[in-house]
Amino acid sequence: MSSPKQLSLSDRLTIDRILVGLWQVADIEKDGEIIDPKIGADNLAAYVNAGFGTFDMADHYGSAELIAGELLQRSLDRRAVVCTKWCPAPGPMTAEIVRAGVQERLDRLGAERVDLLQFHWWSFEHPAWLDALHEMTKLREQGLIGEIGVTNFDAAHLQLALSDGIPLVTNQVPFSLIDRRAAGPLSELSAQTGVKLLAYGTLAGGFLSERWLGKAEPDSIADWSKMKYKRFIDTAGGWDGYQQVLNAVQMIAQKHGVSMANVATRWVMEHPAVAGVIIGARLGEAQHSADNAKLFDFALDEEDQARLAEAFQATDQLPGDCGDEYRKPPFLTASGDLSHHLSEMPLAVEVEPVPHRPGAMRVLSGSKWEDIAGYCRAQKIGDRIVVSGTTATAGSDRAVAPTDAAAQTTFILDKISAALTALGSSMSDVVRTRIYLSDAEDVLAVSKAHGRIFADIKPANTLFEISTLIGDYRVEIEAEAITQSDA
Repeated sequence: MSSPKQLSLSDRLTIDRILVGLWQVADIEKDGEIIDPKIGADNLAAYVNAGFGTFDMADHYGSAELIAGELLQRSLDRRAVVCTKWCPAPGPMTAEIVRAGVQERLDRLGAERVDLLQFHWWSFEHPAWLDALHEMTKLREQGLIGEIGVTNFDAAHLQLALSDGIPLVTNQVPFSLIDRRAAGPLSELSAQTGVKLLAYGTLAGGFLSERWLGKAEPDSIADWSKMKYKRFIDTAGGWDGYQQVLNAVQMIAQKHGVSMANVATRWVMEHPAVAGVIIGARLGEAQHSADNAKLFDFALDEEDQARLAEAFQATDQLPGDCGDEYRKPPFLTASGDLSHHLSEMPLAVEVEPVPHRPGAMRVLSGSKWEDIAGYCRAQKIGDRIVVSGTTATAGSDRAVAPTDAAAQTTFILDKISAALTALGSSMSDVVRTRIYLSDAEDVLAVSKAHGRIFADIKPANTLFEISTLIGDYRVEIEAEAITQSDA
């Protein structure tokens, strides 16, 4: 059996290109029966002995961290590498809150350092995600974190984090023959920055395997993972197009004498942006280690790539970028529509009535200039909302990403969106934007960032080049919205 290859992401972290994913621990334990950590660690040790020593988990994957912690206490010929995730609820991210979240990971692992700590955030309207990453960076410098990654970040927000000085090495996203979004802007950003992708969902919950070849579309699905990826298939054009992809995969698998799962996974692995693929493990059941090791015994040639590209023509590209499925329609998750979940998240701004104007409401974002200059972030009068000129300011006065106008635009539009949400509106209600630039060379980058949000909405827009903006700001944006009547 060939040994799986490894990849060095930095002088602090080397991982296997095949990571063992432990998300199914939560499914095994969902009825209340917890896996004995010692028995679970025995299963993980078998993976290490087979050459698979990098494990991916999260704070909400049941007792996965405890099981991995038991493994770390054992003397093995090769030390296991632990990649876990911290997925806090949106809200203020103070140094104390972040330290407590990281310390909980260390305590559950029984470790002095997390090899790779990956951060997930539900809604970018709440800017505390950037505060959290800065605090994690400080803990990395203190040695409590080996390297920092993120999960389900789109390219715009990954670029924003990097431009604001966060030393990210990975972004964990879905990537498969059905969901090819990661081959777009995220891969382009990877080529520019070196941030690598960790790919999950490469087998689409098992749909990219022999089991479903030529089978009729199921009437119902009980498995949560398959419910999610069935939504992916439906959105990508439906069952017939999916079956054409499976047929192409089968022909390639027969040609190379490997499994269809091998072909589906190898296609993802061969993308230059991908550092590793995460293959789920159901502890106590078959490991499939020998089959997974075959991934390094063959490669897809030009004929294979052409065959797959032809099959892709029968499918549609999933909309948006990676992570959008959790944040906006269509919600491609196991539970479907997440709008209720997003609406329950804490607001990033304060909302109060306007004292001298009955029925009017206004939003305050916390900038010190709101009190100094006597203005609000946004005000709603009747069905009209006007949003003040907004800059990429974190907290009371820190300029975000001072050298990157596109990143600043992303941050600004999140702030505008947060203000509109607080006033019962959304970006789809925006009818006018005005953009002020201090450097005409930023026009294209800023316009693309604006278009990422408004490509379909298409509000009226005016863009100005002015001599300068105060401080480290390259762009400022104001907006107007008209709320749509329910009638």
